[in-house]
Amino acid sequence: GQGLNVREWLFVSDCANGVYEIMKKGQAGDAYNIGSGQERRNIEVVKAILSILGKPESLITFVKDRLGHDFRYSLNFEKIEREIGWKADIKFEQGIETVVKWYLDNMAWVGEKLDYLREYWKKAY
Repeated sequence: GQGLNVREWLFVSDCANGVYEIMKKGQAGDAYNIGSGQERRNIEVVKAILSILGKPESLITFVKDRLGHDFRYSLNFEKIEREIGWKADIKFEQGIETVVKWYLDNMAWVGEKLDYLREYWKKAY
């Protein structure tokens, strides 16, 4: 595609905090959507990552969307705001920068995990 598919982005600590608040204040048996309302097109996410890395957008290569690929993932999280009083704190820009910098600072760990996965897939297939 052209990276126009839309996704809602939620920083992991916001998700964990949402689950915790549901555990404290939620009604047993009820369902609560944890969302941020921060929607971005895939191309915007890629450009944000490249910007953080100081890399040119010319590195972007478009590929064909997989069959059945949803154009938009989003949800209604009004209930958790209304009943629990919870909402996401981390803005997309802060979250994506935090994640990219974490990976840059932890490349040895990432490499170990990739090595493990390579070995796992060799054995599995």
